[in-house]
Amino acid sequence: MAKSLKSKWKRKMRAIKRERYGKKELDRLKKMLGLNTTDVEMKEEKIEDIAIVRDANELKNESIINVESEEEEEETKDENKEECEPMDDGRRVYNKKTLKDQHGNYPVWLSSRKIKKIVKKNNLSKRVQKKRGKK
Repeated sequence: MAKSLKSKWKRKMRAIKRERYGKKELDRLKKMLGLNTTDVEMKEEKIEDIAIVRDANELKNESIINVESEEEEEETKDENKEECEPMDDGRRVYNKKTLKDQHGNYPVWLSSRKIKKIVKKNNLSKRVQKKRGKK
């Protein structure tokens, strides 16, 4: 797949753009880091020579390791404490049926149409319960 003339041309043009944008990015990085290119003659440099370049997999692995070490630290802290006081970390607790939090507000991601549907459903079930109770 991707052997047509059009795709070959596009790959070629992308390679040229990568090269051109790489130079611009390097200049921007030098400017940000405060390296004055006018005072010092710099030979052909790459971004790796100026800054540490990491790919996404390295960062992901590093974050996983950090999370695991934080969990271990929390466990040791919990073992050291005799009583654990409930911490108010600002999280909201939502009711599964009404989807309201402890303050009576709906979550921000819930659309107004969905809220109306939930309210209508809850009111209908309340009316049915009242009718059954009267009989």
